Parts: sequence; C-alpha cells; structure tokens
Amino acid sequence: MTCNTFSIQQFSLEGKIALITGASYGIGFAIAKAYAQAGATIVFNDITQELVDKGTAAYKEEGITAHGYVCDVTDEDGVSHMIQKIEQEVGIIDILVNNAGIIRRIPMCDMSAEEFRKVIDIDLNAPFILAKNVIPSMIKKGHGKIINICSMMSELGRETVSAYAAAKGGLKMLTKNIASEYGHANIQCNGIGPGYIATPQTAPLRERQADGSRHPFDQFIIAKTPAARWGETQDLMGPAVFLASDASNFVNGHILYVDGGILAYIGKQPE
Repeated sequence: MTCNTFSIQQFSLEGKIALITGASYGIGFAIAKAYAQAGATIVFNDITQELVDKGTAAYKEEGITAHGYVCDVTDEDGVSHMIQKIEQEVGIIDILVNNAGIIRRIPMCDMSAEEFRKVIDIDLNAPFILAKNVIPSMIKKGHGKIINICSMMSELGRETVSAYAAAKGGLKMLTKNIASEYGHANIQCNGIGPGYIATPQTAPLRERQADGSRHPFDQFIIAKTPAARWGETQDLMGPAVFLASDASNFVNGHILYVDGGILAYIGKQPE
C-alpha cells in the first residue's frame, strides 16, 4: 500500500484470514477477538477437540464465527495437513499469530533434557513449522503478516525458566530471520513481547493475602513496572492489530514489548 496521506483504513483487516494458534482462551483469544472486530475471519487451533469446542463456544458468545481445527503444532505433518484444510475450507492465510506456548518453572539443574526439549519444541520449533507452511502461499498471494508471541524472557533471564528463556530468545531471532529472508516478498514478521498479563492462570499470584497485603510476587511485579499494574489482555489488542495491518507494512523484524515499561526500568532504589 503506497499513499501520501494517513487513513484509518490502514488498520482495517477486512477480507483478511487470520490463524491464531492456541487461541481457545487467554492472550490468543483476546488477539483473535481484536482481529474479528477489525474485520478479519478467525481461524484457530488447539490440541484437543474439547478445547476447540470450548473455544468455538467462547467465540460464539462474543458474536464471532471462528473456524476451529484440532492440531498439535509440533507435528510437522499435522500442521501441513491443517494448513491445506484451512486453504481449502476458508482461504489462504494472510495473518499468522504463533501464540501457542508453554512454560515449565523448574530450576535448571533439576530439569531433565526431555522437559527442556518439550518447551523448545512448542515455543520455538512450532512457530518455525507454522511459518514454513504458510509462507509459500503468502508469497503467491503477494503479502503476509507473521506475528510471533515472544516474551520479556526474549531479553532477560530469571530463575527457573531456562528452557522458556532459551525458546523465547530463539523466537526473537527466528522473527528477525524470517523478516530478513522473506521481506522481499512483502512478508512482514514481527513479534509481540507481553509483560506480566492478568489472566486466570496468574490470578493466584494476584490474590490478596489473609492480612490484606499483596501476594509477594504481585508486590514484585508492581514494583518493577513503571505503569504500577499488571497488563490486561486488551492491552495487547491494539499492538496486535497494528502488526497485522497495512499500517505496519514497513515494520519488519521488530519485537514490540507491551510490558508497562519493565524492560526500560532499572528498578527502585532501596530505601
């Protein structure tokens, strides 16, 4: 898209087909919801039919018709088959969001190589598998957007997350390499690095203690975040739409950290 003036239509996703992996709930669901509101057709996957059915029902409650597929994102043959089915039943994918992921909080010396490989397989190998399966059709269509859900652990280390940090650091570099290799084909590959987001999974860490005080981890996050709060899933919606839209056509190989300023902040001086 070449123009000399700004138009809000640059942010429209009308007519686009977006695949968001692991988007039955949480961050992926929020991104998919934002894309639907921007006009995109939503496709998602999960690892079991039960999760896909729950996701489909959740989208229906929001007034969104979503196309759900059962697929293990680490299974190369399974992913290839799913992409072929999507192209036949829905259309060629314009936007891929590699959202599916896991974390295992285990001290490194207590973690088995098998456990380490499992995290790498889902958080790094799977985005590679998905990307390589959608890129050929994006090239034929003349455009494409790939958005990898990275992490602050793409930049930082922390106790007990060696595998996750290794995977997300690798995903940052995979993002840059896809941009480097396929930018000439009008494919933009960028990442979003969420900060600490308030989800049902993190709810126990935000519960008030019996004496009314904050949970120790909650105190830690608030102290480390200039915004002085946890992020909400809706905080990721705007950045995700931007990176999926024509407004970001000259943004490539970038990781957009949506973290309330944590990565910019050295922390409070001890009193």
